[in-house]
Amino acid sequence: MAWKVGGAMALLLVVFGMTGTAALGPDPDRPTWRRAYRAPVEIPFPDDNPYTQAKAELGRKLFFDPILSGDYSRACVSCHVPDLGWSDGRSRALSRHDGVMDLRTPTLLNLAWQERLGWDGKFRDLETVAFLPITATGNMNLSTAEALRRLSADATYAEAFAKAFADPEITQDRVEDALATFERLIVSGPAPFDRWIAGDESALDAAAQRGFDLFNGKARCASCHSGWSFTDGSFHDIGTATGTDIGRGRFFPKSPALRYAFKTPGLRSVAERAPYMHDGSLPTLEAVIDLYDRGGIERPSRSPDIRPLGLTGSEKADLIAFLRTLSAAPGAVPAMADFSPVAPLPPSAR
Repeated sequence: MAWKVGGAMALLLVVFGMTGTAALGPDPDRPTWRRAYRAPVEIPFPDDNPYTQAKAELGRKLFFDPILSGDYSRACVSCHVPDLGWSDGRSRALSRHDGVMDLRTPTLLNLAWQERLGWDGKFRDLETVAFLPITATGNMNLSTAEALRRLSADATYAEAFAKAFADPEITQDRVEDALATFERLIVSGPAPFDRWIAGDESALDAAAQRGFDLFNGKARCASCHSGWSFTDGSFHDIGTATGTDIGRGRFFPKSPALRYAFKTPGLRSVAERAPYMHDGSLPTLEAVIDLYDRGGIERPSRSPDIRPLGLTGSEKADLIAFLRTLSAAPGAVPAMADFSPVAPLPPSAR
C-alpha cells in the first residue's frame, strides 16, 4: 500500500447522533451533539516515542515484511489488511496452522487515541503490542532473539534503524517504537458523515440523519461509542460472552462489573468490518442492532446502558443508514504526514 508523506494535515471529524423521528423532525439536541464530536487536528504521540518520518517509514517496512515470522509466511499485514478496515474479515483470527485463535482481529484504525489495547485491554499502549504476535507459536512463531538477529544481519534494516534512532543498534524497544509510530498514522479517511459535521447538509440523507438522532438518543449507542472515533476506550459487558470467555475480568477477577467486559471498538468504516463482536459471532450490522435491541444476557455484570430498546423496523434501518455514512470513499486515506505531537499520554496509559 502506497503512503504519501506530506506536510501538516488536519484530520477528519466524527460525531454522532440523536433520537427523533421523521414525523417529529430533528432532535432539538442535534446541534449540540454535532459540535461535541469535532475531529482532532493532530495525531498524539507519547513523549518517549515522538513522531519522525524515518521512524514511521521503518515501521511501515516492518509492518509489511514477513521477515518477522518464523517461516517467512506471515507479517502484521496478514491479519491487519488495509482493504478490510485494517482487520481480516474473519470471525476469528487465522492461526499459523490454519486453525483459529480465540478472538477476532481488531482494527488498527485510530489507535493513536487509545490508551488500553486488545479486546481485554492486556496491552497498555501500542509499543507493547508487537512482540506478542511475533513470538506466539500459533501466530508468527519467531523468538525475540532471532527477530533481532535477522534484522541486524540485513544491511537495509541496519541503515534504516540508524537513520531512525541515530545509531544502528537494533533492539526490541526500537522495533516496537517504529511499528507503533507507523500504526498511529493509520487514521480513517474522510467520510460523508465528516462532510455533514463540517456543514454540508446534503452529505447525509434523511434516513441517516434520523439514524444519527437515534444513535445519541433512543438507541443509546453513544453511551459507549462516543468521541470522534466512536469509542469511549473502555470495557463493557454487553450481554454476549459466556462461560470462560470473560474478557477484562481475567485481569480483575474480584471486579464483578468487568466480568465478560470487552473493549468498545471504534465504528469508523464499520460497514466494511464484518463480522462483529470480539468473537466474530454476529455476521451483519443488522444482527448487531438486533442484539442491542434485545438487550443481551441479563446478569449483574451487564452494563446499565444495555437493556431492551423497543426499536421499530424503520428505526433499525435508519441506524444502519447512519452507520454506513462512517465509511470513507475507496482510496480516501489520509496522507502519512509530519504531525506534531499533542499532549502526551497520561502515565496510566504508558
